Amino acid sequence: MLRPRRKLRIETERMTLRPPQHADHAPWANLRRESREFLTPWEPTWAEDHLSRKAFTNRVYWAQRAIAQGTAVPLFLIRRTDNQLLGAITLDHIKRGPAQAGTTGYWIGQPYARQGYMREAIEAVVHYAFTTLDLSRIEAGCLPENTPSRSLLESCGYKYEGVAQAYLQINGRWRNHVLYANLRYDRRGRTDAG
Repeated sequence: MLRPRRKLRIETERMTLRPPQHADHAPWANLRRESREFLTPWEPTWAEDHLSRKAFTNRVYWAQRAIAQGTAVPLFLIRRTDNQLLGAITLDHIKRGPAQAGTTGYWIGQPYARQGYMREAIEAVVHYAFTTLDLSRIEAGCLPENTPSRSLLESCGYKYEGVAQAYLQINGRWRNHVLYANLRYDRRGRTDAG
C-alpha cells in the first residue's frame, strides 16, 4: 500500500485537487443544493441529512481513512484563481494484488459543467493512478443516456466495455450502466499487437 508522505494534492492547469476538509462544508452544501436538479438524474437518492454538517463531517473522516488505508482517493476540485469548489472526483474501490485497479466517480456543480474542468480532473487522476499508485486499470460507469459523461470518458482514454444490468440505484431505481475502462498499457484497437 502506497501512502502519501505529504498532504495529497494534484495540480492541474486550472485547479488543485485535494481531499475534502471540514471547512469545505458550506461551499459543498451550497453547490450541491444549487445543483440538485442537475445532479438528481445521475446520482443515488440523497439521504435526508445529505447536506448536513454531521454527514459532511463523516464524509471528511471517511476520506481521511480511505486515503490512509489506500482504498480510495476522494478529491475536491478547487479552482486556483478564486479558491472556488467546482465538484469532486473519487478514485474508489482500489484493489491491489493481481487486479491493480480502481473505479472513478465524479460530479460537477451545474455552474461549472461543460467548461473542461472535469476532463482536466479525470486526466490528472488517471495519471496519478497509473504513475504514483501504480494501478493498471481504471474503471468508470454511467447511465446509458448520459451522453455528456460518456463523451467525457471516451475523450479521456476510457473505452466502452459493455453493460452492467441493474448496476446501481440511481434516483431511487435500479439502473443499467455502461462500463468503461482506461488501461495503463492499452493495446485494444491496435492491429500490430502480437
